[in-house]
Amino acid sequence: MMTTAAIAELLNYLQPQIGQEIHVGPWLEIDQQRIDKFAEVTGDLQWIHIDPERAEKESPYGSTIAHGYLTLSLLPFLTESNHPDFFQKNYPGMKYRVNYGLNKVRFPSPVKVGSRLRARTVIDQVDEVKKGVQICYRITVEIDGSEKPACVAEFLARVYP
Repeated sequence: MMTTAAIAELLNYLQPQIGQEIHVGPWLEIDQQRIDKFAEVTGDLQWIHIDPERAEKESPYGSTIAHGYLTLSLLPFLTESNHPDFFQKNYPGMKYRVNYGLNKVRFPSPVKVGSRLRARTVIDQVDEVKKGVQICYRITVEIDGSEKPACVAEFLARVYP
């Protein structure tokens, strides 16, 4: 692989950060309106998400819970990775970034309606790929007041000069 100056610069910038927490995002409250809108868009209308009265009576959680994929879909907001200043600060010399996918996703704890979430991000791995750099982030979505996280995901981003 032929390393360009921009790729080498980014690798040199990111490699010392491997294993370090690089960001803690803002808290976000998950309300029923957000859950309902997600259910409508995805077609996942399971009662445990959208029927507060039934969930209070029949759910082991005593309330509705957010869809796991709702939590996952909030990663750009929770990590602030789409903030206008994020790109230039975190990827010097690069022009664009693409979501390359996920290696592993787990939902260890349900997100009850009214819970507050935030994400912690650690860089796990940095590799040169064809014409760019691939970064593997470990993102842990915390639930305020809970020992278990809502989500733990290995997210892959690729950036290019």
